[in-house]
Amino acid sequence: MCRTSIYEARNNFSALVKMAEEGEVVELTRYDKPVAVIISYADYESKSSSNSNWLFDWREKHNDELDDLGFDITPSRECPDYSKDPWA
Repeated sequence: MCRTSIYEARNNFSALVKMAEEGEVVELTRYDKPVAVIISYADYESKSSSNSNWLFDWREKHNDELDDLGFDITPSRECPDYSKDPWA
């Protein structure tokens, strides 16, 4: 992993992009704190495609557990009367 400041990255951006294309992860820092990362497009695609479908995959796997268990989820039409003191 290559670590560089944003100021240095501005001056060497094309070299950093080339490093990312070759598979190196480039970490950009501001005041020695990481703020961004440059990765290759192939790495980005593989990470974003695997993260975007995790919920769909989980629902498919647990579909039988998510069936309605007979709970009545119909909202009640009764409203509490806040004018009455419940502790009285």
